[in-house]
Amino acid sequence: MITKENILAIAKKTILSESEAITKLIDFLDENFYEAVQRIYETKGRLIVTGIGKSAIIAQKMVATFNSTGTPSMFLHASEAIHGDLGMIQNEDIIICISKSGNSPEIKVLVPLLKRFGNTLIAITGNTTSFLAKGSDYVLNTTVETEACPINLAPTNSTTAQLVMGDALAVCLMEMRDFKPEDFAVYHPGGALGKKLLLRVKDMIEHSLKPMVTPDTSVKKVIFEISEKRLGVTAVIENDKIIGIITDGDIRRMLNDVDTIADLTAKDIMSRNPKSVSSETMAVDALNILEDFSITQLIVADNGEYKGVLHLHDILKEGIV
Repeated sequence: MITKENILAIAKKTILSESEAITKLIDFLDENFYEAVQRIYETKGRLIVTGIGKSAIIAQKMVATFNSTGTPSMFLHASEAIHGDLGMIQNEDIIICISKSGNSPEIKVLVPLLKRFGNTLIAITGNTTSFLAKGSDYVLNTTVETEACPINLAPTNSTTAQLVMGDALAVCLMEMRDFKPEDFAVYHPGGALGKKLLLRVKDMIEHSLKPMVTPDTSVKKVIFEISEKRLGVTAVIENDKIIGIITDGDIRRMLNDVDTIADLTAKDIMSRNPKSVSSETMAVDALNILEDFSITQLIVADNGEYKGVLHLHDILKEGIV
């Protein structure tokens, strides 16, 4: 009978097996890897990544990673290549061919065709004496002793090793290109990740209200201003400068402490030196400030000029957390 303990033990054994296979890749890194990275970095062409079966799936993931990190790439399915798709390859393109055995029938047909075009061919293979390895300019060794699969057949350790080798290439190229978060944002503008990299405070307050009072405004009018603008806060402005902030929390605390508000004004209850950001601040950085100080609003000001209020709800609504 398969018990919970058995299942957890199998899962742990699988993860350990794959992690050990990855660790051994370190010993396979050599001049071939260095030269391959240099050739990809220096080429004016694209990176074409090809494979068959499970290796083709790994190739597609590699292409996605390369494209989002500044290395223009295309996927070429090995079996489709010999039926017309070879036409996508241009003179200065570099080709990565992925195959565990390096001896599959499709690879044996494809390699001579690729070499006929004169393109640089990089092999990612678990068999350094294979047909693919012998026909390639550079060989990246992803040999694994066994698969994590209990019958040693389903690609597990081998495909993980291929994937990790591709990531190693991509990260090296990122470092060489001094690839920055703003560069990543250019290639990945969509979704929560894109918003984290692109969204600025000014994008969220462009159409928001600007609650404000003067130091001499009565507390009654302060309450009206906070209620009307519905941001739970108002800035206190004097001579076009922000001198303080009043939140709905300040109002509640004041009502607990006094019997009458008739003679009170904004300056009596405001908090001085409020936390503020510029409109050019990244939204994710503003969120970090809100979390660090356990507050829900930030004053937005550019060179002392009041621009509005950023509320935690504005950030949450954008879905970047």
